[in-house]
Amino acid sequence: MGLPRALSQALAPWRPVRARHDPGKVLLDLAVAIALGGDCLADLAAVRCQPELFGDVASDPTVSRLITTLAADVDASLAAIRSARAQARRRSGSCSR
Repeated sequence: MGLPRALSQALAPWRPVRARHDPGKVLLDLAVAIALGGDCLADLAAVRCQPELFGDVASDPTVSRLITTLAADVDASLAAIRSARAQARRRSGSCSR
């Protein structure tokens, strides 16, 4: 569907120049943690402990910094995330709400 690529492109303006972790991947990992029943940032450990399945997962402080950065520009960052989701939905043939 292209969601990882679309999120990476959409969130590029919020990625620090020397960042190791892509903001799009960080958000996807956070979504996976929530889908697995997580309800706090520490629950990313369930994703992090399976690198063969999910790859490299950012540390809790890195995720927290990204969320803080996105929250500082919430209107623009949410618009970027929604645009990436809509783009992936169009590619998959699903409705784009």
